[in-house]
Amino acid sequence: MEPITPLEQTLHAARALVLADLVAGRVAEADVVSLVEEAVRQRRWWVEQWPEGAPYVAGLVAQDVQDALLERYGRWPLCPVCGTGDPHALDVDPVLGADPHWVCGEAGVKVAAVGSLSEAIGGAASS
Repeated sequence: MEPITPLEQTLHAARALVLADLVAGRVAEADVVSLVEEAVRQRRWWVEQWPEGAPYVAGLVAQDVQDALLERYGRWPLCPVCGTGDPHALDVDPVLGADPHWVCGEAGVKVAAVGSLSEAIGGAASS
C-alpha cells in the first residue's frame, strides 16, 4: 500500500472540512458533494503548481463550493449571527490564507472555522 502524500492529506483534509460544513447546513446532497469533488480536483492542479499554497487549500475549496452553490442554488452558508435584515451568506476569511474562518461581513465577526460550522449553527439554534 502506497503511503499518503502530503498533497493527498491536504486535499482530503480540505474535502472533509467543507463536507462537515455542508452536513451542518443540511445541504450535503449527492449533487452538492459532486461540487466538492470538482473543487478538490481543480485545487489539486493548483497546489501541484504552487506547493507553498497547500495551507490555503481548505479556504479555497470552501470558496469554490460556495461560488458553485450560489450559481445553482443560492447563498450558502447563511449567516446564523444576524437575526434581522435580509438573509446573507458568510464569507471565507482570509481569502487566501491559512486557518480559514466563516465570517459575517455585516456584523464584522468570526462565526466559525471552516469545518466547524455545526458549532455556530447549533449555538444559534439553541438560543
